[in-house]
Amino acid sequence: MGVISLRLKDRDLEKLNELSKLEHKDRSTLARELLEYGWEFRMLKNYKEGKLSLEGLAKKLDLSMSETIDMLAELGIGAPIGFDDYLKGFEVFRDK
Repeated sequence: MGVISLRLKDRDLEKLNELSKLEHKDRSTLARELLEYGWEFRMLKNYKEGKLSLEGLAKKLDLSMSETIDMLAELGIGAPIGFDDYLKGFEVFRDK
């Protein structure tokens, strides 16, 4: 495991301390959890913006395709393609 040292603004440190008390966890554990949540958020955002495919998202989140689809459904995130693109994909599939 690597070690990183970083400077936080006073307000950010206060937030971390507040969350630490609320969840009864040490600050290091919470910082790691928040980093993971931030990673997931950014990857989901990239998927929603069409910058990542479903397969790419699953790989980035280290989840199976079905777990990824379940997560997207739970969060109410739809596929980042339009109906016309969907129909074109369906035509390609049908032609094979």
